[in-house]
Amino acid sequence: MDFLDRTRAGYDAAAAEFAAMFEHHLDDKPVERALLGAFAELVRATGNPAIADVGCGTGVTTRILAELGVTPTGIDLSPNMIDEARARAPGIRFEVGSMTSLDLPDGTVGGVCAWYSVIHLPDAYLPQAFSEFHRVLVDDGVALVAFQVGDRPRRLTEAFGVALDLEFVRRTPDVVAAELESAGLPVYSTTVREPDDHGVHATPQAFLVARKRRAR
Repeated sequence: MDFLDRTRAGYDAAAAEFAAMFEHHLDDKPVERALLGAFAELVRATGNPAIADVGCGTGVTTRILAELGVTPTGIDLSPNMIDEARARAPGIRFEVGSMTSLDLPDGTVGGVCAWYSVIHLPDAYLPQAFSEFHRVLVDDGVALVAFQVGDRPRRLTEAFGVALDLEFVRRTPDVVAAELESAGLPVYSTTVREPDDHGVHATPQAFLVARKRRAR
């Protein structure tokens, strides 16, 4: 899958700079922190506090989730991002892996957090990722999916002074909700907030909470 190779290479190249830039990016975002708190509470209610934080990057959300009383494992495509995450939180488990093929047994986590990570998946691979979320979740398990809202992708060929090739796929909440529903993860909650600034790349931000249907 070429897009996986490009994404891995891009984040490997910029891992140190990314870590420095985004270490505190949620400090002044109360909406996002409240949603992570609600997600953690929903996961605890399943009776299984384990969370797969897929596309965890340098582990910012993973650390927040651990502080909220659940047991996250950070998973990311980029070995260099995982190295940064481990250095910042040696007490949390971080593993290299892909959300399109999770190295987890069926029905073993109460939650899956995809915090701005499905944004790198082409449309054709979104069902595969959501099928994996469904597979690893317990019955009534919860998925949190965060992404930028829009209908046109954005491509970066340079960031932090580093040459790379990253595509950011923007989607509307109804499109993502339909894909989650098709994967057996009907949406329980939808939150959309407006951009924090008015820059050329500013977009609304969406946060969907979905639940795995209980097996009949």
